[in-house]
Amino acid sequence: MPELPEVETVRRGLAPTMEEARLVRLETRRPDLRFPLPERFEERVGGRRIVGLGRRAKYLLIDLDDGMTIIAHLGMSGSFRIEAAEPALAPGVFHHPRSKDEKHDHVLFDLERRDGLPVRVIYNDPRRFGFMHLWSRSELDLYPAFAGLGPEPTGNLLDAGYLAGRFLNRIQPLKGMLLDQSVIAGLGNIYVCEALWRSGLSPKRAAGTLVTRTGKPRAALPVLTQAIREVIADAIAAGGSSLRDHIQTDGSLGYFQHRFAVYDREGEACVRAGCAGRITRIVQSGRSTFFCPACQR
Repeated sequence: MPELPEVETVRRGLAPTMEEARLVRLETRRPDLRFPLPERFEERVGGRRIVGLGRRAKYLLIDLDDGMTIIAHLGMSGSFRIEAAEPALAPGVFHHPRSKDEKHDHVLFDLERRDGLPVRVIYNDPRRFGFMHLWSRSELDLYPAFAGLGPEPTGNLLDAGYLAGRFLNRIQPLKGMLLDQSVIAGLGNIYVCEALWRSGLSPKRAAGTLVTRTGKPRAALPVLTQAIREVIADAIAAGGSSLRDHIQTDGSLGYFQHRFAVYDREGEACVRAGCAGRITRIVQSGRSTFFCPACQR
């Protein structure tokens, strides 16, 4: 499933085309994806202007000029592509070919861009695990999936002091605590593994060991916080990690996977300078965890 950097990559790729464009016509080619599409979806959004594109955790937010927001989730295989007379607007590096089988084109946005040019944005989803909902922008906090979400890993609210408050007296392993969406929103399995390696912390270590008895962050906690920020920023800059079906809006795939230090590298040598360890895979709460037991303590 696409993680936060992949969704942010999609948002950035779509924004130059969709922001300030008029949604001339919305075409839905089936009544549902993972869930039923909004009632009278075509009628309710047709003719509206798109005032902005946002993101919350792993959800894409398409804000309309009537105060409504299209909430889109890519599921396992969902992607957007831009079709226009000119070359694709979002840059990218091709890594694997990707089918554009029209039988999986389920939602089509016919737009008039701010410069007057027509363009079509197509949502394609072979497995149909993605979905779209229509929600009032002023009540986004009430959207069920957003209730109780923690701060974004890219936002100012995430710091060592905040994590100290969440980790205090907790015996749960660091890996599980960081995957808890009420602790940090949108942080997924790949980037937790990578951030823990960068910070030299074992995924099996109890979260509470990073906090003093008085609730102050120990020295390792600011290091972990910075590692989370940096791994997310690096992944976004590289276009995300194209595992299985993720694709950018111009048809290219991300290439952060070529920079993985531990994820999916079981048995390979650790790339940390001076470390002679090898990457190990364990299973925590049903998820694969990759780490170096020699340098992650």
